[in-house]
Amino acid sequence: MKRKTIANTGFASGGVTCKLGALCFVTSSVLVDSFVLRNPLERKARKRYRSKSCMMKTSDILQNGRMLPLMEEFYTLQGEGHNMGLAAYFIRVGGCDVGCRWCDSKASWNADLFPPVSADEIADRAAAFPAKTVVVTGGEPSLYPLDYFTELLHSKGVKTMIETSGAYLLSGKWDWICLSPKKNAPPKMQVLQAAHELKVIIQEQNDLIWAEENASLVNERCLLYLQPEWRVSEKIMSWLTDYVMQYPKWRISLQSHKYMHIP
Repeated sequence: MKRKTIANTGFASGGVTCKLGALCFVTSSVLVDSFVLRNPLERKARKRYRSKSCMMKTSDILQNGRMLPLMEEFYTLQGEGHNMGLAAYFIRVGGCDVGCRWCDSKASWNADLFPPVSADEIADRAAAFPAKTVVVTGGEPSLYPLDYFTELLHSKGVKTMIETSGAYLLSGKWDWICLSPKKNAPPKMQVLQAAHELKVIIQEQNDLIWAEENASLVNERCLLYLQPEWRVSEKIMSWLTDYVMQYPKWRISLQSHKYMHIP
């Protein structure tokens, strides 16, 4: 399956955003990340992007969630967690200050690289695909007001799912909330209690302590997943699977889309 990405490419230089237009092509994030790494102004822009106030667009641009900083959108299969294998339309928004060292979408961190796009237009494109399911990811989507967008999707008969670190309070009405908490930005209790799925990334054995801490805070219906970090998955798989067999409240999540070579 070839990836058809709607990429919103805008490069910020010295605080001024220049929109180059929306393009349809096979890959985009590598190009954006490469530009940022080569450009000292962009590197400085990323450092300035460490707080929520810096990342949030002004209210006149966001229009209370009617515009979103779209990085990319594509139709594929969910590769992780409880909904693995489910066809869905993915919407990746720009902006994140959590700063995970093993993040596989670092190009999304600076929202200034992705000029706002109409939520109505995004919803129309999503509703045109047969799965009638949207996964909103990032970046960190909870940085933005999402009530308008989720209501719009529901009005079109589209199921709403979100992937979030829980670092900020969550807005919108969600049919499925996947919480993937990060140590350097612990999740809000509101998100812990609302989550349908807790997916903790495991890189070393100490991460299991963090996983158990979060598992003790989620609601009793929340499904629990441990997911090996991709780069060390083969190294840690033996003791991680042993842990799940010893504590069967947990399940293993794998990044199956990487095995299937789909986005």
